[in-house]
Amino acid sequence: MKEIFIASLTPMLSLFLFMAIGFILVKTKLLPENASKVMAKLLTFVFSPALSFNSMAKNFTVKSIGAYASLFVLSIIIVILAVFLATFLAKFFVKDKEAYERNVYKYALTFGNYGYMGAPLVIALFGMEGYTYFNFVTLPCSIVIYTWGISTLVPKSQQKRTVKQTIKSLLNPPTVALLIGMLIGITGLGEVMYNSSACVFLTDCISDLGSCMAPVAMLLAGVTVAKYNLKKMVANAKVYVATVFRLVLIPTVLVLVSFGIISLANAIGITVDNTFLFLMFFVYATPLGMNTIVFPEAFGGDPSTGASLTLVSHVICVITIPIMFALISVLFGPIPVF
Repeated sequence: MKEIFIASLTPMLSLFLFMAIGFILVKTKLLPENASKVMAKLLTFVFSPALSFNSMAKNFTVKSIGAYASLFVLSIIIVILAVFLATFLAKFFVKDKEAYERNVYKYALTFGNYGYMGAPLVIALFGMEGYTYFNFVTLPCSIVIYTWGISTLVPKSQQKRTVKQTIKSLLNPPTVALLIGMLIGITGLGEVMYNSSACVFLTDCISDLGSCMAPVAMLLAGVTVAKYNLKKMVANAKVYVATVFRLVLIPTVLVLVSFGIISLANAIGITVDNTFLFLMFFVYATPLGMNTIVFPEAFGGDPSTGASLTLVSHVICVITIPIMFALISVLFGPIPVF
């Protein structure tokens, strides 16, 4: 258990250090005011799509479709449960059902930062093939984020999204790159690309760009949080309670439910291993991402609660993720090898 704890703690500390560097760069005014916008665009249009494409083009094959399908179905069930849990719990944090802050808690308790925090940890622990499996676990979450999630964070007075806008948000660059990578992988073109000396310059470029995602994402987290009043951000007691739910209690419930579903499936003759438990953990046990800051700021909502949750959860997760991952490994192991 000690070895597993250290193995998961090491990448956590590295990511946290990147966040701290971003925070310091802003506080010392070494970065220009528009740095966060530039970094966000690089992540959205370059680094994240490169990582998604690279994993799918290399690892998504006809042979592995069955495993991916079961992960996808299980993930649909769990994300629905997560939404119901978060909606129920949010009313205890904000009594007024019409208050915008309640919606922030709904979103915060539903989704972890699986893109910019979960993905690097999965790659560090399970490699790029494990990350390919992880993409299928997160796909239903992405769909829910860009539909229910965004509508939750946009104030009612600003909710004028058309069907075309919803479809456009779903077809974002990382998702499009994921789909293109799937197509290239399943047709066998990916194997040709990654084994051809003529394409080395291209595949190396894509791989290197994807490797930039984790450090730049965590730098951006630090840069974004640094713009707010630190004392006010850490003074909200409710934020600490919500963080415990976000990082410990909700993931525990979802892991237990997932284990129950897997056990039931195996009992009726459908073979499903515990791979989903480990990958799903890095979806729901990760800290809050920055959508609760970005969307309120963009549409006139109050970003202060989201900023507090982002900061506090990112600090505390340095300890909670390694401890919980080690416990899950002991209780539901062995750790999958991809």
